[in-house]
Amino acid sequence: MVDPRVYQAMTKTVVSHLDPYFFQVVEDCRVLLRQAFGTTNEFTLAMSGTGSAGMQTAIANFVERGSKLAVLANGFFCDRMTEMGKRQGASVVRLEKPWGEAFDEDDVASFLRRERPRVLAFVQAETSTGVYQNSKTICAAAHEVGALVIADCVTSLGTMPVNVDENGIDVAYSCTQKGLSCPPGLSPVTVSPRAMAWLKSRKTTPADWYLDLKLLADYYEGAHRYHHTAPISLFYAMREGLLCIHEEGLQNRWARHKAAHEAFVAGIEAMGLPMLVSPGSRLTSLNTPRVPEGVDDLKVRKSLLAATDMEILGGFGPLAGKVFRVGIMGPLATEEHVLALLAGLEKALAGEGFAPKASGVDAAREIYCAPRLR
Repeated sequence: MVDPRVYQAMTKTVVSHLDPYFFQVVEDCRVLLRQAFGTTNEFTLAMSGTGSAGMQTAIANFVERGSKLAVLANGFFCDRMTEMGKRQGASVVRLEKPWGEAFDEDDVASFLRRERPRVLAFVQAETSTGVYQNSKTICAAAHEVGALVIADCVTSLGTMPVNVDENGIDVAYSCTQKGLSCPPGLSPVTVSPRAMAWLKSRKTTPADWYLDLKLLADYYEGAHRYHHTAPISLFYAMREGLLCIHEEGLQNRWARHKAAHEAFVAGIEAMGLPMLVSPGSRLTSLNTPRVPEGVDDLKVRKSLLAATDMEILGGFGPLAGKVFRVGIMGPLATEEHVLALLAGLEKALAGEGFAPKASGVDAAREIYCAPRLR
C-alpha cells in the first residue's frame, strides 16, 4: 500500500532530469537509502526500473561471460537469477532446497568450497515463499573463496534488518513498491567498495548499456553527464517514503512489522491454518499460510476481495494452490488492519466450507495486548 504522504509528494512540479533540484532529491534518497540498507557504501543509488531491473543490474555488472555464478535456489526469484546469469553467458551452478525452506550455512560453505564461484547470488527475502535467509555466515563463506555476494532484498528493505555492511553483502538490490510503501518503478541498489573496485578493473564491457553502473555513476555523481530521462515523480515518491521510515525510526518500523506478523500468525494458526515456513526463517512482511485441504484458494481470494477490498495472492510454481501469500507492509502493518484482514479471511474461508477451530481475531488481539520487552 502506498503511503498517503507519498501520493502527495508525487503532485510536485516535474523538473528536468538535469535540473539541480532533481539531483538534490537524488542525493537525499541516497543518504536515506544507506540508512535503510544498513550501509556506508558510497555507491548507493536507485535504478530507473522495477525490482527485476535491480536484479538485472547486479547480474549484468558483476557476472561476466564464462565466469561461474553460484545460486542458492529455493524459490521463484532464485530461478530468475539463474536465467539472467545464463543469458550473460555464465556457467551457473545451483544448491537446491525445496521452496519454503532456508539454507543451512554448513551446506552452503561446503558447496562454495567445492564450486569456488566468482559470484554467489541468493535471495535474502524470498517473495514467492515467505522465507528470510540469514546472511552473515553465507557471505563469510563466499568471501573465503574469493566470491562477490549478490543479495535480493526486495521484500526485506524497509520492513526487516538488511544490514548490508554487518552481513558482508557486496551488492544488494530492492524495489520501491514493497517495504518502502511507494509505487513501483525504481530499484535501489548498493555496492560495496570491494565490489566497486572489482567493477572498475573489469576488462569487458557489460552487455546491458542501460544498467551499466559506470555510466550511471557519471549521471548521478560528479559531472551529471546525461544518461537517460529519469522518472522524476518516482524519485519524489521514494524520498518521501524513505523520510517516513527515517521519522518512524528503523528499529520502530521493524518492531511494528514483527508485531503485525506475530499477530497474523497467531490468528491464522488459531483458525487451523499452519504456516509453510518454520519459525525463525519467516519474513515478517510476507506471510505464507497453507491453504486448507479441499479449499479452492482462488475462490477464497476472490470472495475476500469482493467483500472487503482486501487482496491477497496465491502461490505459484510448486506452491500453486497450496499457500496464500499475504503481504502486511508499511501502512498496513497495524493492529487495525491485521484484525480486519483476519476477520475478512475467516468469513471468506467459511464461505468455502472451512470451519475455523477458533477465532483468529481473538488470538491476534491477545498478541497485541501482551506486554512487550523494549
